[in-house]
Amino acid sequence: MRKDPKQTMKQKPGRSDDYFDRMIALADEFFGAKRDPSQISVDLNVRKALTRIHPRTMSERRTKRGPVAWGLIIPTTAELMEKFLEWEITERQLLSSTPLKGEYRALYLCSALVLPEFRWKGYAERLILKAVRDVRKDHPIEVLFYWSFSRVGSRLARAISRETGLPLRRRRRSPSA
Repeated sequence: MRKDPKQTMKQKPGRSDDYFDRMIALADEFFGAKRDPSQISVDLNVRKALTRIHPRTMSERRTKRGPVAWGLIIPTTAELMEKFLEWEITERQLLSSTPLKGEYRALYLCSALVLPEFRWKGYAERLILKAVRDVRKDHPIEVLFYWSFSRVGSRLARAISRETGLPLRRRRRSPSA
């Protein structure tokens, strides 16, 4: 799971939001999604697609100065999960191929971001756990899966698995690994 997006993940109009700008920079620096067309780069169209799948795909912890933590999960089918784990489809294809109004049995722990000064306070874990529980109210989720970008992200994914009692699957680092 990528380490450390409440419902909107957007800057309030007419306001300088330095935490928002820092979160965007952190996401770009860590994941490099803008430079990798196979990854999901969260913009307005992606946010709309995510909320059509389920309104709790994006989570956020905010202060008066803006967001300090974002979480992103994607409920999907077991078949698409298998294709993603085996490198048959990209992350972007996982999102675009997930059927709307489907019965989702797999949940992709996509990403979690926390500003450095707010880390190790449990924000990412609480955001993701709440979102997972909310999705499970609507869908018979049987398995979690993730693509690790860091040891901290892997630890977070394992903690979510332990807390929910759901099995956890990991995407290999590369197609040949």
